[in-house]
Amino acid sequence: MTSVGIVNGLLVWTAASAVGVAFLIAANAFAFEILKLAGAAYLGYLGMRTLVSNWRDSSTRPVLPDNPLPKLQVKSPYAQGLLNNLLNPKIAFFFTSLIPQFITQGASVTLDAAELAIIFAVMGLAWLTAFALLVSKSKVLLRIPSVKKWLDTLTGAVLIGLGVKLAMESR
Repeated sequence: MTSVGIVNGLLVWTAASAVGVAFLIAANAFAFEILKLAGAAYLGYLGMRTLVSNWRDSSTRPVLPDNPLPKLQVKSPYAQGLLNNLLNPKIAFFFTSLIPQFITQGASVTLDAAELAIIFAVMGLAWLTAFALLVSKSKVLLRIPSVKKWLDTLTGAVLIGLGVKLAMESR
């Protein structure tokens, strides 16, 4: 379901690109900064939640207060994938810079953009689904406490790092 959310986010960005919203974000420095910082904050939040949860689970006595970070009310995997995609400003720039290169002159821009978005969405859904199936087949390995702790720490650190990198990135 997370994969479907991500792919639906791609379709939303494609539709936004087709009607010019993504272009406005690309052209408007303030809109870009807001979207960039929202995406960076969301990545940082996900990373901190992962690390806090990992630290709390690995100790018999609490290292942190019971609820140091507020929980977002995004419980569904679909909504998490969609939100993660929609708060990624690079997707807007990807669709406004890459898709137009493959649209032929004189053709219906909207139809060509939709066709390319569907191709990209099908490829993305196939890849993400294959990856999810591979990970689910590895669940025995991933449930070993030391492996889980190491992966959760790595994941949290990478998410925070990506959030910092995104926040510091210039146009």
